[in-house]
Amino acid sequence: MKSIKIVDANVILRYLLEDDEQLFEKAKSIFDEVLNLKVEILLKEFVIAEVVYVLEKFYKVDRKEISQTLRNLITLRGIKTENKNFILKALDIYGHKNLDFVDCILCAMSEQYYIETFDKKLNKCIKK
Repeated sequence: MKSIKIVDANVILRYLLEDDEQLFEKAKSIFDEVLNLKVEILLKEFVIAEVVYVLEKFYKVDRKEISQTLRNLITLRGIKTENKNFILKALDIYGHKNLDFVDCILCAMSEQYYIETFDKKLNKCIKK
């Protein structure tokens, strides 16, 4: 029987950054189980948002690189995400616009929902 794991931002960051050998090995073993279809991971939206924030603000990773790296991770077999289409669209927006990631999610959701905002940059994204 497959089990579903929820991982926090630290697990994803150690896996992507490989900046702590011991924690990277633990994170890698979790993702190896996913790649071998032994478990599934449910990535929560708020965890993805935290990963984006930490990569951008603390590690100074380029927005396009963050977008592509997380897109590759999210589309792996065995990785589940609520609102996957919105998250993938938000990652595309994030890679090309100077918006916070949460605003990118809202912009992506504006294709299906009416978004009320006073944020000028978000409004500009929604109107496109």
